[in-house]
Amino acid sequence: MTGKRAKESLVINTDQVMINDLNNYNTLFGGVLMKKLDNNATLSARRHARVKECVTASTDSIDFLHPIHQTDSVCVESFVSYTGNKSMEIFCKVIAEDMITGERRMAATAFLTFVALDEHKQAVKVPKVIPETEEEKFLYQSGEERAKRRRFRRDHSAELTRIIGLEKPWEKGVDEHDQISKLG
Repeated sequence: MTGKRAKESLVINTDQVMINDLNNYNTLFGGVLMKKLDNNATLSARRHARVKECVTASTDSIDFLHPIHQTDSVCVESFVSYTGNKSMEIFCKVIAEDMITGERRMAATAFLTFVALDEHKQAVKVPKVIPETEEEKFLYQSGEERAKRRRFRRDHSAELTRIIGLEKPWEKGVDEHDQISKLG
């Protein structure tokens, strides 16, 4: 399987901030931005893998760097920055632009991981990514370290899910519930 240039998966989406997207601080809700990131990253993954379906395997990180206000536009850029055998790391950057002054600032960055699926919902091998720009090369070269951290975190999550319970709090024993109440 041959590689594809990172810019072939580039997706750019610019939107305005609407009043119903604002939290009580009059800045963009983090969850609204997360939805925009996931939508953009999905398209980048599908564009790279050229499959009907790609699923989000993890949201590796979202760093909120500057608040986004109602007077701003929100530009989300995403592209495949690193690939494994069957997974793709998508890098997203969010640029806020004050529509009155024209000031632009990096509002957030994020890494998400996606898996491409075939018609039977099975993971398929994805093309390698070929970085060309300085930004793409930096992200690609640091990608293996992020992949190692993802594997460690995934192993830790698997261990955690074996330990944590699914019981409803009100179904736990009285003594155990009282201990939990005293901690909170």
